[in-house]
Amino acid sequence: MPHQIAQKRLSRTDGHRKALLRSLATSFFKHEKIETTTSKAKEISKVVDRLITTARRGDLHSRRLVAAYLLEPAVTKKLCDQIAPALRERSGGYTRIMKSRVRPGDAAELSLLELVR
Repeated sequence: MPHQIAQKRLSRTDGHRKALLRSLATSFFKHEKIETTTSKAKEISKVVDRLITTARRGDLHSRRLVAAYLLEPAVTKKLCDQIAPALRERSGGYTRIMKSRVRPGDAAELSLLELVR
C-alpha cells in the first residue's frame, strides 16, 4: 500500500519523467499554453507554479535556479523578465487546467494548461 506519494509516475522511469517535465515546462513558458493529457497537465502545473514563485523573487540566485531547470535560455529570460513580474500580485494559482477533448487515437482525455493573467 503506497503512502505519501509526492508525484505520479506517469508510466516512466525517474530520468524519463524528469526530462518530460522539463521539456513540458519549457514549452509551456515558450507558448504560455500547452495541450497535453490531463494527468501530465496536473503534474506540470505543480512544477510551473514552483518555477514562477521562484522567478518572482527577481534576484540572480532565483534566475539561476530557473535556468538550471528550463532547457532554453530565451525561455528563462521570458519567464524572469515578462511572466513573473506580471504575476507579482497573485499569491499563487498561476495556471488553469481546462479539459478540452478526447484524443481519437487512444481515447486519452486531453486538457489545455494555460497561464492565468
